[in-house]
Amino acid sequence: MELPSLAVAIWVFACFCGPVGGYPNGKVREACTSMIPCHGGSPQLLPQHTITVNGTEFKPGDNIEVSLSGPDFEGFFIQARDAEHLDGPAVGSFMLADRRLSQLLTCGRTKNSAVSQTSKTKKKRVKVYWIAPGDAPKHVQFLATVVKKYRTFWVKIPGPIVSQPDVLSPTTPLHATSEAVSTSYPVSYLSKPFSASSCGSMKFCIRNPSNCDPESASCFFLSFQKEEGSVFIEMSGPSEGYLAFALSHDQWMGGDDAYLCVNEDHRVHVSTAHLTGRSRPLLDSENALEDVSWRLVDGVLQCSFRRSIYLPAYKERFNLDASYYIFLADGEASEGGLIYKHHRQPLITDGLYNVTGPPQDIGGSRSPQLIKAHGALMFVAWITTVSIGVIVARFFKPVWAHSFLFGKEMWFQVHRVLMLTTVLLTSISFVLPFIYRGGWSQQAGFHPYLGCAVMALTIFQPLMAGFRPSRHAPRRQLFNWFHWSTGTTARILAVVTMFLGMDLPALDLPDSWDTYTMIGFVAWHVGIDVLLEIHSYCLIRKVEVIEDDRVQILQSLTSAEAEGHLFKQVVLTIYICGNIVFLVAFLLAVHKI
Repeated sequence: MELPSLAVAIWVFACFCGPVGGYPNGKVREACTSMIPCHGGSPQLLPQHTITVNGTEFKPGDNIEVSLSGPDFEGFFIQARDAEHLDGPAVGSFMLADRRLSQLLTCGRTKNSAVSQTSKTKKKRVKVYWIAPGDAPKHVQFLATVVKKYRTFWVKIPGPIVSQPDVLSPTTPLHATSEAVSTSYPVSYLSKPFSASSCGSMKFCIRNPSNCDPESASCFFLSFQKEEGSVFIEMSGPSEGYLAFALSHDQWMGGDDAYLCVNEDHRVHVSTAHLTGRSRPLLDSENALEDVSWRLVDGVLQCSFRRSIYLPAYKERFNLDASYYIFLADGEASEGGLIYKHHRQPLITDGLYNVTGPPQDIGGSRSPQLIKAHGALMFVAWITTVSIGVIVARFFKPVWAHSFLFGKEMWFQVHRVLMLTTVLLTSISFVLPFIYRGGWSQQAGFHPYLGCAVMALTIFQPLMAGFRPSRHAPRRQLFNWFHWSTGTTARILAVVTMFLGMDLPALDLPDSWDTYTMIGFVAWHVGIDVLLEIHSYCLIRKVEVIEDDRVQILQSLTSAEAEGHLFKQVVLTIYICGNIVFLVAFLLAVHKI
C-alpha cells in the first residue's frame, strides 16, 4: 500500500507531539535515507536484536523471508540495500506476513521498499518477505532500525548479506553501523558540580539568581568558554525533567537554536533542537556535540558539552560568534524522555550577547521589564492610592471638615488627588502588556478581559464625578449610590484580576508569595475598614448617651469628637504604613524575578 500524500504532515506532527513510542503509526518515510528516528538523542551502540533470512542466495524475482527478533520493541524500520554501497537507495520491495504488525512504505522511487510498524504495541518478532528486483546488485544486505522506547533505539542494525549465484562474497568489511556511530558521541559522568570562579574572566556566565553558586540547589547556571575553534558549554539547575537553553534573534520563541539536557530514567540525554513558533522543540536526528558529560544529584541536573563555533553542515545551528538573546528554561519530562512545556517563564537576557566575546557574568529575568512595570503600577494604584482614597472619603469627612486646601475641604482634595493618581497609573499600566505582546494575548486566560473591565470602570468613575449634583440636590443621593457601587465594583474586580495576573508565567512571582500577600492585603484592608466602622458606631452611641444626659453637652461632645478624630488619624497612619509594607514586599519580589 503506498503512503498517502499526507504522510509528510503526519510525520512532522509525530516529531512534535509523538508519544513515548516515537512514530506510533510507523509512517516514517522522511527517515528513508538516514533510518534515524526523529527522537533526538543518540542511538545505542550494541544491538540487542537480530535479523535472519531463510536463504543466502537469490535470483531476480525470488522471495526471501526476513525476520527481526529480540527483546520487546515498539517500532522498527527495515530496508534492503546494496551491501557495497550502504548509503545508497533501498533495493527491491517487500510483502507483508502480518498486516496487523507491519506496513509497507515507499522510499525514493521504489514502491514498497521499506517496512515499519503499524502501532507502538510491543512485539518480539516480525516477519516480512523481500522480493528481489530484476536489476538487483550482486550483494544485498538487510538493515533495521529498532525503537525500544522513545529515546532508546538502534540505527542500521546490520543483517545477513544475500548474493546472486556464482558471485563471490564481499571481501570488504561491513560498515552498516558507521552512520550510527557518527551520530553518537562518547558520554561521561561529571564527578563534581560546576564552578563559577572563572565567570567574567574566562567564562561567559548567566546565573539566576544573580551571583548564585552552581553548587546550590536553587541556582540556574549557564556558561560558555571559548577554546580555539569551539565553545565548551556548561548548564545546571534544579530540575527532575529537563534543562534547555536557546539562542534567539529576539525575545520570542520561534526560529531558535536550542540545546536540551533531558533526564530519562536517571540518565541524561543531550540533544540539539530547533524551535518553530511556540511548538514543542523539533529534536535533531543528528548531533553536532562532543565531549558530553552529565550529573544528576539531589534534584540538580548538570550537563556539559562542546560544539564548534561554525557548523555549516547543520543548517539549524547558529554561528556562535554573533550576538543573540539567550533563553534558559526548565520543565518536566516523561519516563520516556518526552518533554513538556516549561511551567514558568524562561529566563531571558535583557539584551543581545556574544558568548565568544569578552567574558561576562550576567543575570537575566524570567519576567519582561514591561510586564514588571505593569504589575508594579497596578499594585501601587489599587493597593495603595485607591485604598487610602476610599478610607479618607469614608471616614475623614468630619475629621477634616474645617480644614481646607486650595479652596476645597481637605478630605475631598486628598481623595480627588489619590483617585486621579489611580486613573493615571492604571491607564499607563494598561497599555504596557499590549506594547509587549504587540496585541491581544490569547495565553492569559480571564486576566485581560477583567483588566479591560477595570479600565472601563476606572475611566467612567471620574467622568461620572464630573457631573456630580450639588450637595442638597434631589439626585445627589442617587449619584452617591452609583459612585459608591461603581468604585466598589472596580476595586473588587481589580483585586480578582491581580490574583489571576500573579499566577501568569510572564510575571512568575513565587507561588506562595502571591497568594498569601494578596490574601494578607485583603484581610488588612477589610480589618481596618471594620475597625473604623465599629469605632464610628461606638462614637455615635457615646454622643447619643451624652445628649440624653443633658450634662456638659458641649464639652462632652467636643471631647468625644477629639478622641474619635485622634483615633482615626492613628489608624490611618498605621494603615498607610501597612500598605507601604505590602507595596515594598511586592516591588522586591518583582525586582528579584
